[in-house]
Amino acid sequence: MKTRSAAAMFAVVILAASFGVASAKVVGPESNLEREVGHRLRMLPYYSVFDILKYSVNGYQVTLDGAVTQPWLKSDAEKEVKSIEGVESVINNIKVLPPSPSDDRIRQAEYRAIFQGPLFRYAEQAVPPIHIIVENGHVTLEGAVDTPADKTIAEIKAKGVPGVFSVTDNLQVLAPAKH
Repeated sequence: MKTRSAAAMFAVVILAASFGVASAKVVGPESNLEREVGHRLRMLPYYSVFDILKYSVNGYQVTLDGAVTQPWLKSDAEKEVKSIEGVESVINNIKVLPPSPSDDRIRQAEYRAIFQGPLFRYAEQAVPPIHIIVENGHVTLEGAVDTPADKTIAEIKAKGVPGVFSVTDNLQVLAPAKH
């Protein structure tokens, strides 16, 4: 029974890792170029809940930031953005996180802790909005949640994982829709 549970949880983690979300933290109306950059980054294969890609557009120059677990994701993001019509230059400041079995264990434990219980609905989304970045035992939560309570729950769950040295909660609370 335990083996089946562990296998099922591992499958959920792998499935969730196959989806991702690019941070689209843009204030004001988005240009077509900004929308296209965000779309292309979200569609990158292997972009997962354990990576975060951020971008900014200044004229025809795109600056990429964030952190990824696989080095090819950094180069794939740059290649994809460079291929967009209208982009003249790309500054790639994406950090590749160092490989670490300990950090991998923390990533899986954080995923289970955060997405079990009341925050499960976020894991069900095609593009999970909460990203778990782990570097040398330090956890950073990135992305967006619907309510301040969800933000608090995610932080408490993240802090409860054994072996974590610190948790930085950068989750944004989405503004409620205006009717």
